[in-house]
Amino acid sequence: MTRKERYEGILSYFAEAQPEVETELHYSNPFELIVAVALSAQCTDKRVNMVTPALFQDFPTPAHLANAHFDELFPYIRSISYPNNKTKHLIGMGKMLVEDFNSEVPSTIKELVKLPGVGRKTANVIVSVVYDQPAMAVDTHVYRVSKRIGLVNMTSSTPLEVEKQLMRHIPTEVVPKAHHWLILHGRYVCLARRPKCEDCKITAFCKAYDKQVFTF
Repeated sequence: MTRKERYEGILSYFAEAQPEVETELHYSNPFELIVAVALSAQCTDKRVNMVTPALFQDFPTPAHLANAHFDELFPYIRSISYPNNKTKHLIGMGKMLVEDFNSEVPSTIKELVKLPGVGRKTANVIVSVVYDQPAMAVDTHVYRVSKRIGLVNMTSSTPLEVEKQLMRHIPTEVVPKAHHWLILHGRYVCLARRPKCEDCKITAFCKAYDKQVFTF
């Protein structure tokens, strides 16, 4: 099977099975989304969704974060992974949004990655979900799944390398949805330690399944 055939088969399946797909993080505006995505680094969306309602209620704007004290903000996210660093990042993010971006979430990756706590993955999520730009956010799920099923080379050692390969082969108009397809597939089916191959609908196109070789 060629790589082109693998891409076509996998993308066709997801397009039919999950025509409407979106992030599982709860948010109501771009500011809430960037906060939620920043908090989700090395943490589950489920946990983030548990803490953000109270956080967004009491810190609804960048200015509220900018004016927050560490000891005031920390209790809201203490159950999130790396709460100390993320508390500092949120305060710094709030200040930069207020001072440099007129309290608006910027629309380019170049500007977004300047914000404290915002890496390339978070920036890609924002420009894709909020601004409908073709950007592929590579988190642990996308990184693992795309290598395991054969969409990218196993030798790809960085998220950026994986991102570039996926962007090269996935049609531009499909990229925003493909990002979510791969995340959800990795989260619920193609698990890191024990992939649920018996429940998987793309085994016919999966390189690891074909060879019965899995990367854990």
